Amino acid sequence: MTEFSLILIFLVAVAMFKGIRIVPQGEEWVVERLGKFAGVLSPGLHIINPIFSRVSYKVTTKDIILDVPEQEVITRDNAVILANAVAFIKVSNIERSVYGIENFREAMRNMVQTSLRSIIGGMDLNHALTSRDRIKAELKTAIADEALDWGLTVKSVEIQDIKPSANMQHAMEQQASAERERVAVVTRAEGEKQSLILNAEARLEAARKDAEAQMVAAKASAESIKLISEAVKENNTSATFLLGDRYIHSMEKMAESNNSKIVVVPGDLVSAVKNIVGSK
Repeated sequence: MTEFSLILIFLVAVAMFKGIRIVPQGEEWVVERLGKFAGVLSPGLHIINPIFSRVSYKVTTKDIILDVPEQEVITRDNAVILANAVAFIKVSNIERSVYGIENFREAMRNMVQTSLRSIIGGMDLNHALTSRDRIKAELKTAIADEALDWGLTVKSVEIQDIKPSANMQHAMEQQASAERERVAVVTRAEGEKQSLILNAEARLEAARKDAEAQMVAAKASAESIKLISEAVKENNTSATFLLGDRYIHSMEKMAESNNSKIVVVPGDLVSAVKNIVGSK
């Protein structure tokens, strides 16, 4: 074997060694021939032409986690909130992901940030803070079509955190405190109002009851007088006895009083009573 043959065999061996490519599981490699896309190497052993072909890109086929940094977003009612998200994407078309966009990771991150600002900007503060599911659904829809043009599939988008800024939190705390104070004042005023109403109703009911009692007493007195008048119409003996009995009791009380020293009693008590009654 000549020296030339040995050199040729050596060059062929080196060329074959350089042309051997072993693609690991979870990756796909893009091969270019003379600067033009030639194909994609799937996981496994491959041999390429080391002179005219080369591996230009190594792309992962596993799910990619894109962490979208926190950003300030202004809501429709001019409130400033902080929001960040995380997107889960997967390369579905190697050629598009490599040649369709300069850096698909950075492009998707910017796309998520822009879409998030647009979606939250169309909501007011309270709606934005309580509508994570809606924001997530709208965000996925907004970036899915553009991602597909870049050979990417958006598997999921999650809102990691959405909260008011520090200044907005302070303003909201002051507003909540003022609202609690207002409710307390209204509650106290309402309680005092109800108390006054109940007191007035109680006084009105008491006055009504007193009036009814006086009316009943007046009716009873009138009925009593009527009965007495009918009783003494023909014979006033009963009236004479009743008035005499009361007259005697009155005299006894006057006699028992410490301030009373002299009690004057008519000599003819029966005649005196008859004169009061008006006896014939």
